[in-house]
Amino acid sequence: MNSARFAEGLHAHTAGFADAVAGADPDSRVPTCPDWPLRVLVGHIGQAHRWAASIVRSGPSPVPDPFDADPGSPGKWAGWLREGAADLTEAVLASGETPVWTFFGPRPARFWLRRMLHDTTVHHADAALATGRAFEVAPDHAADAIDEWLELLSDPVTAQLKPAFAELRGTGQTLRLNPDSGDGWLITRTPDRVRWARAGDSTADATLAGPVRDLLLVFTRRLPADRITISGDRALAEHWLAHSAA
Repeated sequence: MNSARFAEGLHAHTAGFADAVAGADPDSRVPTCPDWPLRVLVGHIGQAHRWAASIVRSGPSPVPDPFDADPGSPGKWAGWLREGAADLTEAVLASGETPVWTFFGPRPARFWLRRMLHDTTVHHADAALATGRAFEVAPDHAADAIDEWLELLSDPVTAQLKPAFAELRGTGQTLRLNPDSGDGWLITRTPDRVRWARAGDSTADATLAGPVRDLLLVFTRRLPADRITISGDRALAEHWLAHSAA
């Protein structure tokens, strides 16, 4: 996927998020982000887009606290959210291939467009689940979100940032994510880190199968595991899910 496709997805899911929270109680709790009321979830999205844009333009800055974000009154949420997505898109497209700061070393600016797309997608699901709205995601975006999350989990820096992810290491155990169409993912838990590859037919100790949308939402702990089919070593699959939440 290229920057234009990432930008298209970011704007679509930002708009979908805004629609999902429209008219909802700002103080209602978000079940899949249990420490956050809805207004904090809204604040996080707009704040994160603006923070990423500032990194692209000016370099690193401290990770902001979502409770410090001010999205304004609920009637202004949609405009504020769209402005943040537009600001990030403008910053990334203007930067081109110029390397910018990331937690994982210098990367092209589109890193942040992709990261914010997938963060927004998952939080769009949070908002939709909290307010009873429909949630959909394009199959290529869902697949790339799984790709990106596995890229992050497999980077040694991630366990330094969040030591709990070190629990995903193992001694060669394998898991397969098997979508209804297209290649799946083969994950191997090694002593030093998680390794993964896109794979066609392959065997694994545990297999998680279902529509790619549901695989993404189970993988990020937004839907319960019973929404997909788990075969093989269920305890292995459940341990992975318990320790890999986004």
